Amino acid sequence: MCAMKMHADEVDLDASLVGRLVAEQFPAWAGLPVERLTSSGTENAMFRLGPDKVVRLPRRPGAVESVAHEQRWLPRLASSLPVPVPEPLGQGRPGEDFPWPWSVYRWLEGGNPVAGAVEEPESLARDLAEFVLALRRIDPHDGPPNHRGVPLATRDALTREAIGLLEGRIDTAAVSARWEEALRLPRHGGPPAWAHGDLMPGNVLVARGRLGAVIDFGTAGVGDPAVDLIIGWNLLPGAARETFRRAVGADDAEWARGRGWALSISLIQLPYYWDTNPALAANSRHVIREILAERPAAP
Repeated sequence: MCAMKMHADEVDLDASLVGRLVAEQFPAWAGLPVERLTSSGTENAMFRLGPDKVVRLPRRPGAVESVAHEQRWLPRLASSLPVPVPEPLGQGRPGEDFPWPWSVYRWLEGGNPVAGAVEEPESLARDLAEFVLALRRIDPHDGPPNHRGVPLATRDALTREAIGLLEGRIDTAAVSARWEEALRLPRHGGPPAWAHGDLMPGNVLVARGRLGAVIDFGTAGVGDPAVDLIIGWNLLPGAARETFRRAVGADDAEWARGRGWALSISLIQLPYYWDTNPALAANSRHVIREILAERPAAP
């Protein structure tokens, strides 16, 4: 559980504060028990509110924009998706002890899967592909831009900086070579499409080995949907990764861009969260190992 602070600009959050905010702004829910939830999330903190609700609050200024983003777009997206997503029940205002807006959602059942311990990987791979394809089919014409639905070259400076910080901790020569391969890939040539943008183990819920829900739509938007292929490396084992690819219908170029995104995200996360978020750091190391173990494949 990441109750510890991970960012220099992070605010203090606890169950007592959340209880006061709820009582002040949603008196019908006053007195419901509040429990901080175990989470590897980095931008928001989650508190269970009674048996059927969850409160989600930004940890830092950079996460505040996602509150309005989710409140606006989740109701539109939900009806087109094959599994439940967070259902907004209320939007809280800044309070005396908390400076930003926040959200109350309906509780979703399930637990976060762990890479290397997926109960039904083939079934989960097909479920994830179904979710990705359903999201891509939603009309993108007035959707917000996905800041990860952009060319990989926009990540070059940050990725190289992270590789430098990891010198002596990982095989930086090998990851640099893989990153160079990713930068040579052709850009997305098709129409923009909806993508979740942060499809990782901490943002999916499973029950009995099957996909039960997808959460955290703060980065969801329109662009190159290849970014959603990152789940192939950050969660699925090799055989199920191929099942996921076939089900999504990714060609060589799109698949390689997805791998490039998985590599860049993991490299940037790893030095930043090495000590403060052990679960996320472990997953980043897992992704890097998986990618380095693959044979390079030019599209």
